[in-house]
Amino acid sequence: MDLSDLKGIISLMHRSDLTELEIEIQDLKLRLARPGSNQIPRQTIIHKDTSSPNPSVESNKAVISPKEKGLEVFTSPMVGTFYRKPSPDEPSFVQVGDLVKPGDVICIIEAMKVMNEIKSECSGEIIEISVEDGNSVEYGQGLFKIRNKDG
Repeated sequence: MDLSDLKGIISLMHRSDLTELEIEIQDLKLRLARPGSNQIPRQTIIHKDTSSPNPSVESNKAVISPKEKGLEVFTSPMVGTFYRKPSPDEPSFVQVGDLVKPGDVICIIEAMKVMNEIKSECSGEIIEISVEDGNSVEYGQGLFKIRNKDG
């Protein structure tokens, strides 16, 4: 880990709600904490999609209320910065009303200066985009609502 990696981690902490971070890489152990971070930690509950053919693989789908049957909430697979476009001067990957299929790139999440293309896991219509371009996102946070083709 070099100085630029460390600066990237610190920058990510500043842009997010992270108060503590601990990283172990081979013989290096790094612990960062914000002042006053001795608060009671928040508990995060992550729901697994039990309809997945392989139960060991977590899905980026959150539980939907019964009134929203036919909709799936696509959630963030990581902490980072959400981008709707590949670059500032290009169009968004998807808009409300667009149809997507599994494997379509729907956004980018930047984590530690790495741009990660996030791909749809289902087919359907984008009903809602829940995050503004350039905002920080948390693991499991809802990004898109997608209406199933069958729904």
